[in-house]
Amino acid sequence: MNTRELIEKINGGAFDEKFAYLYGSADTVTEYQRGRYTEALEQFSQLFPNRDDVRIFSAPGRTEIGGNHTDHQHGCVFAAAVDLDVIAVVSFHSDGMIRLKSKGYPQDDVSLSDLEVRPEESGRSSSIIRGIARKFSDMGVQIGGFDAYTTSDVLSGSGLSSSAAFEVLLGTMIDAQYNAKNAGAVEIAKIGQYAENVYFGKASGLMDQTVSSVGGLVFIDFLDPGNISIETCAFDFEKAGYTLCVTDTKGSHADLTDDYVAVPEEMKKVAEYFGKSYLREVDEAEFYAAVPKLRETCTDRAVLRAAHFFGENKRAASEADAIRGQDIKRFLELVRESGESSANYLQNLYSCKKPAAQEIPLAIMMSKRFLNGNGAVRVHGGGFAGTVQAFVPTELSDGYAAEMNRIYGEGSCHILRIRPVGGTEIT
Repeated sequence: MNTRELIEKINGGAFDEKFAYLYGSADTVTEYQRGRYTEALEQFSQLFPNRDDVRIFSAPGRTEIGGNHTDHQHGCVFAAAVDLDVIAVVSFHSDGMIRLKSKGYPQDDVSLSDLEVRPEESGRSSSIIRGIARKFSDMGVQIGGFDAYTTSDVLSGSGLSSSAAFEVLLGTMIDAQYNAKNAGAVEIAKIGQYAENVYFGKASGLMDQTVSSVGGLVFIDFLDPGNISIETCAFDFEKAGYTLCVTDTKGSHADLTDDYVAVPEEMKKVAEYFGKSYLREVDEAEFYAAVPKLRETCTDRAVLRAAHFFGENKRAASEADAIRGQDIKRFLELVRESGESSANYLQNLYSCKKPAAQEIPLAIMMSKRFLNGNGAVRVHGGGFAGTVQAFVPTELSDGYAAEMNRIYGEGSCHILRIRPVGGTEIT
């Protein structure tokens, strides 16, 4: 199907049911997605006018609900795909080239004849493209190439993992066209992580890609990273009377690398005291019994961060259990406990190097003031700067978003829905 035919079908309502499934059924949402997809198709046709057979793919951002800084210690995470996504208009061919233009960024051209790591590409989207293509090639998949235009609602730095969504999008496209969908969601996530670790140069875990690829509400156990356990959970927050909100506090992520690196390093330092590589391998009772001795070789902050892990790891599983049991009251209690543990033990609400910049604590304080004992709020994701997550009674959600936008700027607060599916083809 060519771009003009797809535009006519979109504006004629042929995709409205799919849009409702992915983004919700409100008329304003349908109109927005019609316009967004139409614009993407028009942009593609201008960039690649000679491509007639066109398809559309989508991959969602993700939100971490429970398990703050547990995955890198082989712990448990409770997370969800959300209705903010990156979409691609794509035409496959046999030119041996991948040409990809993302809205707002220069076009990337990657030759499939050269898939070695390029150090000069580190930190650029072309490295992700090259790394994913290389991994599929190593799996024996023959890739012909494609032209693509992408546009994303998962804004970079929003804490909803735009990079993982982009990686899952590429993996889903290649798997669908050149691998008969044989890789599956988990393998696509691993391929994305490989590209991010080896080619992009970021030592990320596997949580973000897994949630984006699998979709829905998922409980993930990383006890065996080579064979992770994934359980999906069905729950309708809207029917339960709550709305998920994530607010970008606009704090600067500059110079925070040391803060992020210190968390797993300090946790592993505690694990090493017991002769282990990760805290998941350490007995919790033995840890608490050893605290006096631990203080001789580890900092007090490292001990506190390890204590956070033990509590948070169990809490993520309890949150999933509460959701399976449709117990929203217990779930919200656990979210509040998670927030307190992150603040007091994990200590990732702000950087010690910039103690006066406390956007996240301010957002939590103002959220609690607005909610007045209702719902729950906590730091979201890696922390130190970035986003806060709140479960807000639906009747208060518009007012809550307005209050956060008043403080952090218009568009800072995102009202989200859980997306039931991960990387997928729209057409």
